[in-house]
Amino acid sequence: MTDAALPATHSTRAFAWLSGAACLALGLIALYSSGIDLIDPKTHRAAGFALALFVGLTASQSRRLAAGKPVTNIHVSLDAALLVAGLWSIWSFYSVQSQMETSLYDVTLRDAWPALAGLVVFLELCRRLWGWGLFGVGAFGVLYLLYGQDLPGLLSHTGFNLKEVATALWYNTNKGVFGSITNIVLSTVFIFIIFGVLLEGTGAGDTLLKFAFLATRRTRGGPAHAAILASSMFGTMSGSTVANIVGTGTFTIPMIKKRGFSPTFAAGIEATASSGGQIMPPIMGAAALVMADLTGVGYLSIIVAALFPALFYYFSLFSAVTVEARRQGIDVQEMTSDDQITRIDLINAVLFVGPIAVVIGSLMMGLSTSAAGFYAVVVLLVLSVINPDVRRDPKRVWLSFLKGAESGATLLIAIAAIGILVGSLDSTGLGLKLANVIAEIRGESLFSALLVAMCGALILGMGMPTLPAYLIIILVMGPAIQALGVSMLTAHMFVFYYGVASSLTPPVAIAAYAAAPIAGANPLMTAFMSFRLGMAKFIIPFIFAFYPTILIVEEFSLLPFVWIVARTCFCIWLFSSALSGYDRRKLSIPEIVLRFGIAFTCLATSPLIHLPALAIGIALIAFDVRASRSSAQETRGQA
Repeated sequence: MTDAALPATHSTRAFAWLSGAACLALGLIALYSSGIDLIDPKTHRAAGFALALFVGLTASQSRRLAAGKPVTNIHVSLDAALLVAGLWSIWSFYSVQSQMETSLYDVTLRDAWPALAGLVVFLELCRRLWGWGLFGVGAFGVLYLLYGQDLPGLLSHTGFNLKEVATALWYNTNKGVFGSITNIVLSTVFIFIIFGVLLEGTGAGDTLLKFAFLATRRTRGGPAHAAILASSMFGTMSGSTVANIVGTGTFTIPMIKKRGFSPTFAAGIEATASSGGQIMPPIMGAAALVMADLTGVGYLSIIVAALFPALFYYFSLFSAVTVEARRQGIDVQEMTSDDQITRIDLINAVLFVGPIAVVIGSLMMGLSTSAAGFYAVVVLLVLSVINPDVRRDPKRVWLSFLKGAESGATLLIAIAAIGILVGSLDSTGLGLKLANVIAEIRGESLFSALLVAMCGALILGMGMPTLPAYLIIILVMGPAIQALGVSMLTAHMFVFYYGVASSLTPPVAIAAYAAAPIAGANPLMTAFMSFRLGMAKFIIPFIFAFYPTILIVEEFSLLPFVWIVARTCFCIWLFSSALSGYDRRKLSIPEIVLRFGIAFTCLATSPLIHLPALAIGIALIAFDVRASRSSAQETRGQA
């Protein structure tokens, strides 16, 4: 270690201590504001970003050290400058808002400079923590306001000076960095992020994995089916596809490979299942909480609406694994002693069941969403002592609490970039202009319009975490979809699904790239495998767009609901077997083509189309069953 690096080491430790204190403060603020009393909005938002600034700078230093790069005096000096500039800009926001509350105050050019400094600081932190994609989104928002008047066509706007840019992006509590989305994250989402991390830290995740293996022990897929089941439960509380893959994949991927599946398939199924955790109620990676605020639909209604689409998705994964197991000749295996559920596992199950029951019960009693999260955290902390591991090492609960606050702080930095985009789109009207362009492209066809929206959503969401991806997509594509006559909730669910699906879409496919190293598989081949296995996620949004009865909370009617559920399950089976080229036996090319065609035709709204398609599909499956039995009899006769 060089002399120049020694002071930097002491400085990084100082940053780490400050970060720990900031995480503790953020966690306590989340508990107080969600369960005890409200905090003045400007104070809450300013304090949240100030504390997130400490956490973000320390996290960026930690990532640099983890990558094997030194943190020198130059880096520490730059971070100190960013810290000072960031705190100056946040104080300026607080001061200006305080004056606006007591008098008629206009933002001056002197106020614009700290605002611009704040934008630079948080965009730089966003680049370090979330990558160039999200940084580009925020940078576009700033540059577009400053220079968009010189662009041609629909991109052009009337122009904004520095004071107007500062007002739109910084000194505004409805849009911009400190806007309504920041308020939603601080007041509602933050407590659920802490709740999710505490669920993992208290041992609920390990118990879920064992129960998943027990539930799927008699299936052909075995550990592959267990990975799907565990990831659906684990992912809904972790809030992150990559965290889900790391949390469950290190256990499930080796076991899937051991059962006989290829490394590429093992990584692909884990990546696909983990991304699905984001669409599985009740937490849905915290996106359901934001969706409830943005749409004005109750949180309980959101999770009810999300239930059947999520079940369809996981049914498609179960089908894909079953077909693959048949194709590779993998049979059911007996349970080992390590798979047995112990008395401790049964006790630890309370750690998951109890808090989730508190969340649902609180909502049904009419409590606010944030209050439900608060009581769930309190109950979980009380119940955590039943886990012997927690009693032996109580520090793990404390560290989980701080880790949850750190996750919330880094998310808040990502929300800063989203807020910049919100302010830019709202101020220039670009979102409405794009909606008009999509309306012109679509003509009179709802299907073609949704197809255009899907492509746009996949491109906008590539490489981004679930919540930022959803927010960006709904801001840009939401008005266009609602203009088609689709309800607000359906539009939000539609773009949310494609925000999640973008994590599986090559060439970015961040979920696949996270799973591939664990399995020792090729990342690009894993991305294509994940894309194939998760193909149902690209179809399901079209189904509930044309059949909103599936969402239950809108236009529900029992017989149409049962009928479309049956058709969807049938479609998914035909689709999965066609993609694998196998059902009970290897399918011929004509059979594959027919199954693809019939799968889509079964979903047509006209009975004159889908009834004949169902009849042909049943005939195809009957033919496959008969052919496989004949083949088996011939094999036995030859033996």
